[in-house]
Amino acid sequence: MALQQSLDSKVVIIGCGMSGIAAAQRLVSRGFRHVRILEATARSGGRVKTGTFGNNIIEIGANWIHGPSEGNPVFCLARQYGLLDPAALTPENQAMDIEGHPPWVPSWFSSSGRRLSAEDMFPAVEMFAELLEESVKFENGGEAWPSVGEYIRAEAPQRAAEQWKDERESVRALRMCLMSNLLKVECCVNGTHSMDDVGLGAFSQYKHLPGLDCTFPGGYEGLIKKLLLELPSNIVSYRRPVCCIHWNSTEKGESPVTVECENGEKIAADHVIVTVPLGYLKKHHATLFRPPLPLHKLHSVQRIGFGTNNKIYAEFDSPWWDADCEVIYLVWEDEENLVDQVPDIQTSWIKKLFGFTVLKPTERYGHVLCGWIAGHESEYMETLSEQEVTHAVTQLIRRFTGNPTIAPRRILRSQWFHDPWTCGSYTYLGVGCSAQDLDNLREPLPTKGAQAKPLQVLFAGEATHSHYYSTVHGALLSGWREADRLISHYSSPSSSQPSRPKL
Repeated sequence: MALQQSLDSKVVIIGCGMSGIAAAQRLVSRGFRHVRILEATARSGGRVKTGTFGNNIIEIGANWIHGPSEGNPVFCLARQYGLLDPAALTPENQAMDIEGHPPWVPSWFSSSGRRLSAEDMFPAVEMFAELLEESVKFENGGEAWPSVGEYIRAEAPQRAAEQWKDERESVRALRMCLMSNLLKVECCVNGTHSMDDVGLGAFSQYKHLPGLDCTFPGGYEGLIKKLLLELPSNIVSYRRPVCCIHWNSTEKGESPVTVECENGEKIAADHVIVTVPLGYLKKHHATLFRPPLPLHKLHSVQRIGFGTNNKIYAEFDSPWWDADCEVIYLVWEDEENLVDQVPDIQTSWIKKLFGFTVLKPTERYGHVLCGWIAGHESEYMETLSEQEVTHAVTQLIRRFTGNPTIAPRRILRSQWFHDPWTCGSYTYLGVGCSAQDLDNLREPLPTKGAQAKPLQVLFAGEATHSHYYSTVHGALLSGWREADRLISHYSSPSSSQPSRPKL
Protein backbone atom coordinates (compact mmCIF):
# COMPACT_ATOMS: atom_id res chain seq x y z
CA MET A 1 0.00 0.00 0.00
CA ALA A 2 2.89 2.38 0.81
CA LEU A 3 4.34 1.85 -2.67
CA GLN A 4 0.95 2.57 -4.20
CA GLN A 5 1.07 5.97 -2.54
CA SER A 6 4.35 6.70 -4.30
CA LEU A 7 2.91 6.47 -7.77
CA ASP A 8 1.67 10.06 -7.65
CA SER A 9 5.09 11.38 -6.58
CA LYS A 10 6.59 13.65 -9.18
CA VAL A 11 10.15 12.69 -10.17
CA VAL A 12 12.27 14.89 -12.45
CA ILE A 13 15.44 13.41 -13.94
CA ILE A 14 18.07 15.85 -15.20
CA GLY A 15 19.98 14.40 -18.15
CA CYS A 16 18.99 11.77 -20.72
CA GLY A 17 22.24 9.82 -20.74
CA MET A 18 22.51 6.19 -19.72
CA SER A 19 22.01 6.82 -15.99
CA GLY A 20 18.97 9.06 -16.52
CA ILE A 21 17.33 6.58 -18.90
CA ALA A 22 18.08 3.69 -16.51
CA ALA A 23 16.52 5.54 -13.57
CA ALA A 24 13.41 6.40 -15.58
CA GLN A 25 13.06 2.86 -16.92
CA ARG A 26 13.21 1.37 -13.41
CA LEU A 27 10.72 3.87 -11.95
CA VAL A 28 8.23 3.56 -14.81
CA SER A 29 8.43 -0.24 -14.65
CA ARG A 30 7.47 -0.03 -10.96
CA GLY A 31 4.41 2.07 -11.73
CA PHE A 32 5.60 5.63 -11.05
CA ARG A 33 3.24 7.74 -13.16
CA HIS A 34 4.90 11.16 -13.04
CA VAL A 35 8.45 10.77 -14.30
CA ARG A 36 9.97 13.38 -16.58
CA ILE A 37 13.47 13.63 -18.09
CA LEU A 38 14.90 17.08 -18.90
CA GLU A 39 17.66 16.94 -21.50
CA ALA A 40 19.72 20.04 -22.32
CA THR A 41 20.59 18.95 -25.88
CA ALA A 42 18.58 17.76 -28.88
CA ARG A 43 19.58 14.10 -28.43
CA SER A 44 19.61 11.26 -25.91
CA GLY A 45 22.64 9.26 -24.88
CA GLY A 46 24.96 11.82 -23.29
CA ARG A 47 28.50 10.50 -23.63
CA VAL A 48 27.19 7.54 -25.61
CA LYS A 49 27.36 9.12 -29.06
CA THR A 50 27.53 7.27 -32.37
CA GLY A 51 28.45 9.06 -35.60
CA THR A 52 29.33 8.37 -39.22
CA PHE A 53 32.72 8.71 -40.85
CA GLY A 54 32.49 8.30 -44.59
CA ASN A 55 30.52 5.06 -44.93
CA ASN A 56 31.48 3.86 -41.46
CA ILE A 57 29.65 3.87 -38.16
CA ILE A 58 32.04 5.10 -35.45
CA GLU A 59 31.83 5.97 -31.77
CA ILE A 60 32.46 9.60 -30.87
CA GLY A 61 31.85 8.77 -27.21
CA ALA A 62 31.79 5.46 -25.32
CA ASN A 63 33.59 2.86 -27.40
CA TRP A 64 33.49 -0.58 -25.77
CA ILE A 65 31.49 -2.69 -23.39
CA HIS A 66 34.19 -3.12 -20.75
CA GLY A 67 34.01 -6.59 -19.24
CA PRO A 68 31.20 -8.11 -21.34
CA SER A 69 30.06 -10.91 -19.03
CA GLU A 70 27.06 -11.91 -16.93
CA GLY A 71 27.85 -9.31 -14.26
CA ASN A 72 27.68 -6.45 -16.75
CA PRO A 73 24.11 -5.17 -17.30
CA VAL A 74 25.09 -3.30 -20.48
CA PHE A 75 26.29 -6.57 -22.00
CA CYS A 76 23.18 -8.42 -20.86
CA LEU A 77 20.87 -5.78 -22.35
CA ALA A 78 22.85 -5.62 -25.61
CA ARG A 79 22.62 -9.41 -25.89
CA GLN A 80 18.90 -9.33 -25.12
CA TYR A 81 18.31 -6.77 -27.88
CA GLY A 82 20.48 -8.66 -30.39
CA LEU A 83 22.97 -5.80 -30.80
CA LEU A 84 26.26 -7.76 -30.66
CA ASP A 85 28.31 -9.90 -33.01
CA PRO A 86 28.16 -13.66 -32.31
CA ALA A 87 31.88 -13.66 -31.41
CA ALA A 88 31.21 -11.34 -28.47
CA LEU A 89 28.67 -13.76 -27.02
CA THR A 90 30.89 -16.84 -26.75
CA PRO A 91 31.62 -18.29 -23.29
CA GLU A 92 35.35 -18.01 -24.08
CA ASN A 93 35.06 -14.24 -24.61
CA GLN A 94 33.06 -13.78 -21.41
CA ALA A 95 35.55 -15.80 -19.37
CA MET A 96 38.66 -13.85 -20.44
CA ASP A 97 40.09 -11.79 -17.59
CA ILE A 98 42.04 -9.00 -19.26
CA GLU A 99 42.23 -6.57 -16.29
CA GLY A 100 41.27 -3.64 -18.51
CA HIS A 101 44.02 -4.20 -21.09
CA PRO A 102 42.89 -6.20 -24.14
CA PRO A 103 45.56 -8.52 -25.62
CA TRP A 104 45.79 -6.64 -28.91
CA VAL A 105 48.43 -7.44 -31.52
CA PRO A 106 50.82 -4.47 -31.36
CA SER A 107 53.21 -2.68 -33.71
CA TRP A 108 55.76 -0.14 -32.55
CA PHE A 109 57.24 2.73 -34.55
CA SER A 110 59.92 5.15 -33.37
CA SER A 111 60.27 8.89 -34.03
CA SER A 112 63.30 8.18 -36.22
CA GLY A 113 61.05 6.28 -38.64
CA ARG A 114 61.94 2.72 -37.61
CA ARG A 115 59.84 -0.37 -36.90
CA LEU A 116 60.75 -1.62 -33.45
CA SER A 117 61.00 -5.34 -32.70
CA ALA A 118 58.77 -7.17 -30.26
CA GLU A 119 61.90 -8.73 -28.74
CA ASP A 120 63.18 -5.28 -27.80
CA MET A 121 59.83 -3.88 -26.65
CA PHE A 122 58.10 -6.69 -24.73
CA PRO A 123 60.30 -6.47 -21.62
CA ALA A 124 59.19 -2.85 -21.17
CA VAL A 125 55.55 -3.80 -21.68
CA GLU A 126 55.87 -6.54 -19.06
CA MET A 127 57.61 -4.30 -16.55
CA PHE A 128 55.01 -1.57 -16.97
CA ALA A 129 52.19 -4.10 -16.48
CA GLU A 130 53.85 -5.31 -13.27
CA LEU A 131 54.11 -1.74 -11.95
CA LEU A 132 50.45 -1.09 -12.73
CA GLU A 133 49.46 -4.31 -11.00
CA GLU A 134 51.44 -3.25 -7.93
CA SER A 135 49.82 0.20 -7.99
CA VAL A 136 46.43 -1.43 -7.46
CA LYS A 137 47.65 -3.02 -4.22
CA PHE A 138 48.16 0.28 -2.40
CA GLU A 139 44.76 0.53 -0.80
CA ASN A 140 45.41 3.14 1.89
CA GLY A 141 46.71 6.69 1.97
CA GLY A 142 50.08 7.70 3.40
CA GLU A 143 52.26 5.91 0.86
CA ALA A 144 55.64 7.34 -0.04
CA TRP A 145 54.23 8.22 -3.45
CA PRO A 146 50.96 10.19 -3.65
CA SER A 147 50.23 9.25 -7.27
CA VAL A 148 50.45 6.30 -9.64
CA GLY A 149 52.72 8.31 -11.95
CA GLU A 150 55.22 9.12 -9.21
CA TYR A 151 55.31 5.49 -8.08
CA ILE A 152 56.08 4.25 -11.60
CA ARG A 153 58.66 6.99 -12.16
CA ALA A 154 60.43 6.07 -8.92
CA GLU A 155 60.42 2.30 -9.46
CA ALA A 156 60.94 1.85 -13.20
CA PRO A 157 64.50 3.25 -13.57
CA GLN A 158 65.78 1.13 -10.65
CA ARG A 159 64.29 -2.06 -12.03
CA ALA A 160 65.44 -1.26 -15.55
CA ALA A 161 69.01 -0.74 -14.37
CA GLU A 162 68.90 -4.09 -12.60
CA GLN A 163 66.96 -6.25 -15.07
CA TRP A 164 68.33 -4.86 -18.33
CA LYS A 165 71.95 -4.30 -17.32
CA ASP A 166 73.19 -6.72 -19.96
CA GLU A 167 71.26 -5.05 -22.81
CA ARG A 168 72.73 -2.51 -25.24
CA GLU A 169 72.35 1.04 -23.99
CA SER A 170 70.27 1.98 -27.06
CA VAL A 171 67.78 -0.82 -26.31
CA ARG A 172 67.52 0.21 -22.64
CA ALA A 173 66.86 3.80 -23.71
CA LEU A 174 64.17 2.76 -26.19
CA ARG A 175 62.42 0.70 -23.55
CA MET A 176 62.29 3.67 -21.20
CA CYS A 177 60.85 5.76 -24.06
CA LEU A 178 58.21 3.08 -24.60
CA MET A 179 57.29 3.31 -20.92
CA SER A 180 56.64 7.03 -21.44
CA ASN A 181 54.31 6.00 -24.25
CA LEU A 182 52.56 3.52 -21.95
CA LEU A 183 52.06 6.27 -19.36
CA LYS A 184 50.23 8.22 -22.10
CA VAL A 185 48.13 5.13 -22.80
CA GLU A 186 47.15 5.09 -19.13
CA CYS A 187 46.24 8.78 -19.30
CA CYS A 188 43.68 7.83 -21.96
CA VAL A 189 42.46 4.76 -20.04
CA ASN A 190 41.98 6.83 -16.88
CA GLY A 191 40.80 10.03 -18.53
CA THR A 192 43.48 12.17 -16.88
CA HIS A 193 46.06 14.75 -17.92
CA SER A 194 48.90 12.93 -16.17
CA MET A 195 49.21 9.78 -14.09
CA ASP A 196 50.71 12.15 -11.49
CA ASP A 197 47.11 13.28 -10.95
CA VAL A 198 45.76 9.78 -10.21
CA GLY A 199 45.87 8.91 -6.49
CA LEU A 200 47.91 5.81 -5.68
CA GLY A 201 45.84 4.90 -2.61
CA ALA A 202 42.56 5.16 -4.50
CA PHE A 203 43.69 3.36 -7.68
CA SER A 204 42.37 0.06 -6.35
CA GLN A 205 38.81 1.38 -6.09
CA TYR A 206 38.13 0.60 -9.76
CA LYS A 207 37.06 -3.00 -10.37
CA HIS A 208 37.37 -4.91 -13.65
CA LEU A 209 34.73 -7.31 -14.88
CA PRO A 210 35.80 -10.41 -16.85
CA GLY A 211 35.27 -10.50 -20.60
CA LEU A 212 37.08 -9.37 -23.75
CA ASP A 213 35.97 -5.81 -24.48
CA CYS A 214 33.56 -5.69 -27.42
CA THR A 215 31.84 -3.07 -29.57
CA PHE A 216 28.40 -2.56 -31.09
CA PRO A 217 28.47 -3.27 -34.87
CA GLY A 218 25.53 -0.88 -35.37
CA GLY A 219 26.74 1.69 -32.86
CA TYR A 220 26.42 2.12 -29.07
CA GLU A 221 23.43 4.46 -29.55
CA GLY A 222 21.44 1.43 -30.68
CA LEU A 223 21.22 0.44 -27.02
CA ILE A 224 19.99 3.92 -26.04
CA LYS A 225 17.27 3.74 -28.69
CA LYS A 226 16.11 0.31 -27.51
CA LEU A 227 15.88 1.50 -23.90
CA LEU A 228 13.95 4.64 -24.88
CA LEU A 229 11.39 2.50 -26.68
CA GLU A 230 10.47 1.03 -23.31
CA LEU A 231 9.60 4.48 -21.91
CA PRO A 232 6.47 6.57 -22.56
CA SER A 233 6.99 8.54 -25.79
CA ASN A 234 6.57 11.94 -24.18
CA ILE A 235 8.80 11.38 -21.14
CA VAL A 236 11.81 13.35 -22.46
CA SER A 237 11.83 17.12 -22.94
CA TYR A 238 14.73 18.00 -25.25
CA ARG A 239 16.56 21.34 -25.47
CA ARG A 240 15.54 21.97 -21.89
CA PRO A 241 18.64 23.07 -19.95
CA VAL A 242 18.20 23.42 -16.19
CA CYS A 243 19.65 26.53 -14.59
CA CYS A 244 18.76 25.96 -10.93
CA ILE A 245 17.42 23.30 -8.57
CA HIS A 246 15.64 24.97 -5.65
CA TRP A 247 15.44 22.35 -2.91
CA ASN A 248 14.44 22.21 0.76
CA SER A 249 11.44 24.49 0.34
CA THR A 250 9.70 25.20 3.64
CA GLU A 251 6.73 27.00 2.10
CA LYS A 252 3.49 25.45 3.28
CA GLY A 253 1.77 23.50 0.53
CA GLU A 254 4.79 23.83 -1.80
CA SER A 255 6.66 20.88 -3.24
CA PRO A 256 10.09 20.49 -1.63
CA VAL A 257 11.89 20.94 -4.97
CA THR A 258 11.43 23.31 -7.90
CA VAL A 259 13.45 22.82 -11.07
CA GLU A 260 14.01 26.06 -12.94
CA CYS A 261 14.79 25.79 -16.66
CA GLU A 262 16.65 28.31 -18.79
CA ASN A 263 13.47 29.02 -20.76
CA GLY A 264 11.77 30.19 -17.56
CA GLU A 265 9.72 27.05 -16.97
CA LYS A 266 9.47 26.02 -13.31
CA ILE A 267 8.68 22.40 -12.53
CA ALA A 268 7.52 21.31 -9.07
CA ALA A 269 8.80 17.94 -7.93
CA ASP A 270 8.97 15.65 -4.95
CA HIS A 271 12.30 14.21 -6.07
CA VAL A 272 14.99 15.21 -8.58
CA ILE A 273 17.65 12.80 -9.84
CA VAL A 274 20.70 14.73 -11.08
CA THR A 275 22.70 12.77 -13.68
CA VAL A 276 24.87 15.54 -15.17
CA PRO A 277 28.55 14.67 -15.79
CA LEU A 278 30.98 15.48 -12.99
CA GLY A 279 32.75 17.95 -15.31
CA TYR A 280 29.54 19.96 -15.61
CA LEU A 281 28.96 19.73 -11.85
CA LYS A 282 32.46 21.03 -11.14
CA LYS A 283 31.85 24.05 -13.35
CA HIS A 284 28.25 24.91 -12.44
CA HIS A 285 27.54 23.65 -8.90
CA ALA A 286 27.56 27.19 -7.48
CA THR A 287 24.56 28.26 -9.58
CA LEU A 288 22.88 24.86 -10.02
CA PHE A 289 21.80 24.34 -6.40
CA ARG A 290 19.84 26.61 -4.05
CA PRO A 291 20.73 26.24 -1.22
CA PRO A 292 24.31 25.32 -2.20
CA LEU A 293 25.78 21.84 -1.85
CA PRO A 294 26.89 20.97 1.69
CA LEU A 295 30.61 21.58 2.20
CA HIS A 296 31.65 17.92 2.46
CA LYS A 297 29.86 17.14 -0.78
CA LEU A 298 31.41 20.15 -2.53
CA HIS A 299 34.90 19.16 -1.41
CA SER A 300 34.39 15.69 -2.89
CA VAL A 301 33.21 17.21 -6.18
CA GLN A 302 36.47 19.15 -6.24
CA ARG A 303 38.73 16.25 -5.23
CA ILE A 304 37.40 13.62 -7.65
CA GLY A 305 39.14 13.95 -11.00
CA PHE A 306 37.43 14.48 -14.33
CA GLY A 307 39.64 14.64 -17.42
CA THR A 308 39.52 14.63 -21.19
CA ASN A 309 40.19 11.74 -23.56
CA ASN A 310 39.58 12.41 -27.25
CA LYS A 311 39.68 10.37 -30.43
CA ILE A 312 41.02 11.34 -33.84
CA TYR A 313 39.74 9.01 -36.56
CA ALA A 314 41.80 8.83 -39.76
CA GLU A 315 40.82 6.99 -42.95
CA PHE A 316 43.40 5.87 -45.52
CA ASP A 317 43.21 4.66 -49.11
CA SER A 318 45.31 1.64 -48.17
CA PRO A 319 46.77 0.30 -44.92
CA TRP A 320 50.35 1.10 -43.92
CA TRP A 321 50.11 -1.32 -40.98
CA ASP A 322 50.24 -5.14 -40.87
CA ALA A 323 47.06 -7.08 -41.58
CA ASP A 324 46.96 -8.59 -38.08
CA CYS A 325 47.91 -5.36 -36.28
CA GLU A 326 45.35 -4.11 -33.72
CA VAL A 327 47.20 -1.26 -32.03
CA ILE A 328 50.05 1.02 -33.13
CA TYR A 329 52.33 2.65 -30.54
CA LEU A 330 54.38 5.74 -31.39
CA VAL A 331 57.61 5.85 -29.35
CA TRP A 332 59.40 9.20 -29.11
CA GLU A 333 63.15 8.66 -28.75
CA ASP A 334 63.62 11.80 -26.63
CA GLU A 335 61.29 10.63 -23.83
CA GLU A 336 63.64 8.45 -21.81
CA ASN A 337 62.69 10.24 -18.58
CA LEU A 338 59.19 8.72 -18.23
CA VAL A 339 57.09 11.68 -19.29
CA ASP A 340 53.35 11.70 -19.97
CA GLN A 341 52.91 15.40 -20.73
CA VAL A 342 54.61 17.75 -23.17
CA PRO A 343 56.66 20.83 -22.21
CA ASP A 344 54.97 23.17 -24.71
CA ILE A 345 51.39 22.28 -25.60
CA GLN A 346 51.01 24.68 -28.52
CA THR A 347 54.07 23.44 -30.40
CA SER A 348 54.14 19.77 -29.43
CA TRP A 349 50.61 18.72 -28.38
CA ILE A 350 50.67 15.91 -30.94
CA LYS A 351 53.35 14.10 -28.87
CA LYS A 352 50.64 13.25 -26.33
CA LEU A 353 48.84 11.05 -28.91
CA PHE A 354 50.11 7.61 -27.90
CA GLY A 355 49.14 5.91 -31.16
CA PHE A 356 46.19 4.30 -32.91
CA THR A 357 43.82 1.40 -32.54
CA VAL A 358 42.86 -0.35 -35.79
CA LEU A 359 39.13 -0.60 -36.47
CA LYS A 360 38.24 -4.23 -37.12
CA PRO A 361 36.99 -6.02 -39.11
CA THR A 362 38.44 -4.39 -42.22
CA GLU A 363 35.45 -5.63 -44.29
CA ARG A 364 33.22 -3.39 -42.18
CA TYR A 365 35.41 -0.34 -41.59
CA GLY A 366 37.86 -0.23 -44.47
CA HIS A 367 41.24 1.30 -43.56
CA VAL A 368 40.41 3.37 -40.50
CA LEU A 369 42.55 4.11 -37.44
CA CYS A 370 41.48 5.73 -34.19
CA GLY A 371 44.10 7.92 -32.53
CA TRP A 372 43.89 8.54 -28.76
CA ILE A 373 44.95 11.66 -26.90
CA ALA A 374 44.23 12.74 -23.34
CA GLY A 375 44.81 15.70 -21.04
CA HIS A 376 45.43 19.39 -21.65
CA GLU A 377 47.07 18.56 -24.97
CA SER A 378 43.80 16.93 -26.00
CA GLU A 379 41.86 19.99 -24.88
CA TYR A 380 44.16 22.22 -26.93
CA MET A 381 43.70 19.96 -29.97
CA GLU A 382 39.96 20.71 -29.80
CA THR A 383 40.63 24.42 -30.43
CA LEU A 384 42.48 23.78 -33.71
CA SER A 385 40.87 23.66 -37.13
CA GLU A 386 40.28 20.30 -38.78
CA GLN A 387 42.92 21.26 -41.34
CA GLU A 388 45.52 21.88 -38.60
CA VAL A 389 44.74 18.56 -36.92
CA THR A 390 44.92 16.73 -40.26
CA HIS A 391 48.31 18.30 -40.98
CA ALA A 392 49.68 17.35 -37.54
CA VAL A 393 48.47 13.75 -37.84
CA THR A 394 49.86 13.45 -41.37
CA GLN A 395 53.29 14.74 -40.36
CA LEU A 396 53.30 12.47 -37.32
CA ILE A 397 52.59 9.32 -39.33
CA ARG A 398 55.11 10.24 -42.03
CA ARG A 399 57.79 10.79 -39.41
CA PHE A 400 57.19 7.51 -37.60
CA THR A 401 56.82 5.34 -40.69
CA GLY A 402 59.54 7.06 -42.68
CA ASN A 403 57.09 7.23 -45.60
CA PRO A 404 56.69 10.80 -46.91
CA THR A 405 53.66 10.00 -49.09
CA ILE A 406 51.17 8.71 -46.48
CA ALA A 407 48.17 10.97 -45.97
CA PRO A 408 44.75 10.32 -44.46
CA ARG A 409 41.80 10.73 -46.81
CA ARG A 410 39.82 12.40 -44.02
CA ILE A 411 39.80 12.79 -40.24
CA LEU A 412 37.14 13.23 -37.56
CA ARG A 413 37.88 14.17 -33.97
CA SER A 414 35.84 14.33 -30.78
CA GLN A 415 35.73 17.51 -28.71
CA TRP A 416 34.45 16.53 -25.27
CA PHE A 417 36.14 19.25 -23.23
CA HIS A 418 34.47 22.08 -25.15
CA ASP A 419 31.09 20.36 -25.13
CA PRO A 420 29.28 22.69 -22.69
CA TRP A 421 27.19 19.86 -21.19
CA THR A 422 30.07 17.49 -20.40
CA CYS A 423 33.24 19.62 -19.94
CA GLY A 424 35.43 16.54 -20.35
CA SER A 425 35.19 12.77 -20.71
CA TYR A 426 35.02 10.75 -17.51
CA THR A 427 36.01 10.29 -13.89
CA TYR A 428 39.20 9.19 -12.16
CA LEU A 429 40.17 9.30 -8.49
CA GLY A 430 42.62 12.11 -7.98
CA VAL A 431 45.45 12.49 -5.48
CA GLY A 432 43.90 12.75 -2.01
CA CYS A 433 40.71 10.97 -3.09
CA SER A 434 39.13 8.08 -1.24
CA ALA A 435 36.06 5.86 -1.39
CA GLN A 436 34.43 8.35 0.98
CA ASP A 437 34.44 10.97 -1.78
CA LEU A 438 32.38 8.69 -4.02
CA ASP A 439 30.02 8.06 -1.10
CA ASN A 440 29.70 11.81 -0.54
CA LEU A 441 28.99 12.44 -4.22
CA ARG A 442 26.05 10.05 -4.38
CA GLU A 443 24.63 11.03 -0.96
CA PRO A 444 21.10 12.42 -1.43
CA LEU A 445 20.00 15.85 -0.20
CA PRO A 446 19.05 16.73 2.43
CA THR A 447 21.72 14.71 4.22
CA LYS A 448 20.97 12.23 7.00
CA GLY A 449 19.64 13.70 10.20
CA ALA A 450 17.86 16.61 8.55
CA GLN A 451 14.24 17.19 9.55
CA ALA A 452 13.12 18.05 6.01
CA LYS A 453 11.48 15.62 3.61
CA PRO A 454 14.12 13.04 2.58
CA LEU A 455 15.46 12.22 -0.90
CA GLN A 456 14.70 15.60 -2.46
CA VAL A 457 17.82 15.59 -4.66
CA LEU A 458 19.49 12.31 -5.67
CA PHE A 459 22.69 11.85 -7.67
CA ALA A 460 23.47 9.31 -10.39
CA GLY A 461 25.99 8.99 -13.22
CA GLU A 462 29.27 7.13 -13.74
CA ALA A 463 31.08 9.40 -11.25
CA THR A 464 28.81 8.18 -8.43
CA HIS A 465 29.58 4.46 -8.77
CA SER A 466 32.04 3.19 -6.18
CA HIS A 467 33.80 0.65 -8.45
CA TYR A 468 32.70 1.20 -12.06
CA TYR A 469 33.18 4.96 -12.42
CA SER A 470 34.16 6.03 -15.96
CA THR A 471 32.05 3.27 -17.56
CA VAL A 472 28.64 2.97 -19.19
CA HIS A 473 27.73 0.03 -16.95
CA GLY A 474 28.64 2.18 -13.95
CA ALA A 475 26.28 4.88 -15.22
CA LEU A 476 23.47 2.38 -15.81
CA LEU A 477 23.85 0.76 -12.39
CA SER A 478 23.87 4.17 -10.70
CA GLY A 479 20.56 5.08 -12.37
CA TRP A 480 18.99 1.83 -11.17
CA ARG A 481 20.45 2.45 -7.70
CA GLU A 482 18.78 5.84 -7.28
CA ALA A 483 15.48 4.59 -8.67
CA ASP A 484 15.64 1.70 -6.21
CA ARG A 485 16.38 4.15 -3.42
CA LEU A 486 13.06 5.90 -4.14
CA ILE A 487 11.19 2.63 -4.58
CA SER A 488 12.59 1.36 -1.27
CA HIS A 489 11.70 4.63 0.46
CA TYR A 490 8.04 4.32 -0.50
CA SER A 491 7.98 0.59 0.20
CA SER A 492 9.12 1.01 3.80
CA PRO A 493 6.41 1.05 6.49
CA SER A 494 7.59 4.43 7.79
CA SER A 495 7.12 6.27 4.50
CA SER A 496 4.21 8.65 4.41
CA GLN A 497 2.20 9.86 1.47
CA PRO A 498 4.00 12.76 -0.23
CA SER A 499 2.33 16.08 -0.75
CA ARG A 500 1.22 16.50 -4.32
CA PRO A 501 3.03 19.15 -6.30
CA LYS A 502 1.13 22.18 -7.45
CA LEU A 503 0.30 21.98 -11.12
